[in-house]
Amino acid sequence: MNKCLVMFSGGQDSATCLFWALQNYDYVETVKFDYNQRHKVELDVRQEFLDFLKNDFKDLYAKLGNDHAINATNLSELGETAMTAEIEIEFSKSGLPTTFVPGRNLYFFTMTSAIGYRRDIYNLVGGMCETDYSGYPDCRRTTMDNLEKTLSLGMDKEFKIVTPLMWIDKANTWKMAQEIGDEKLVEGIKKYTHSCYKGDRSKFHEWGYGCGECPACELRSNGHKLWKEQQS
Repeated sequence: MNKCLVMFSGGQDSATCLFWALQNYDYVETVKFDYNQRHKVELDVRQEFLDFLKNDFKDLYAKLGNDHAINATNLSELGETAMTAEIEIEFSKSGLPTTFVPGRNLYFFTMTSAIGYRRDIYNLVGGMCETDYSGYPDCRRTTMDNLEKTLSLGMDKEFKIVTPLMWIDKANTWKMAQEIGDEKLVEGIKKYTHSCYKGDRSKFHEWGYGCGECPACELRSNGHKLWKEQQS
């Protein structure tokens, strides 16, 4: 059976990747990580997106299997970042934004591959995107390629790290959602995913919930605006 394990955080990118995976694999399992993120509300919202799939895309939802939960709070214990503490979101002296959590994606993929090893699932799907504003080094395809080799060597199994969004910008992520799931999926992503770093779901915009000011909201809203302009 063609199977995959999706790192599904509850954000726009991972939700789009989950839907893509359900169309491209026979069987899909998901995994979530609690790392004391400021926007922990995403862990609640992700269940709303799963319920949305169950109600509106029953055939695809039927392909879903186990949803795994990983306690990764030790990441926040190693040091504070703007993703795990009330720290100003800005670019640091290193050239990376303070939202960068060192080792996060490396750790996430290691834990996901351990689940995959036990579940006999060797395709690992993530929403990493090298074209995002942040320039996170653990979101680059070069990192993914080398990590793929390391996981395969370390577990003596051929793992594949699949990144459907790697070479597209946020406008094209919106476009991709429309192409694979029509307006129904686009509306579901707006209502039932969360990207705002501050965890703000008090305001609903045409692109979804968020404070409208943090880098994640700006990226999502600007991408939505550009996508709409390209349609006109």
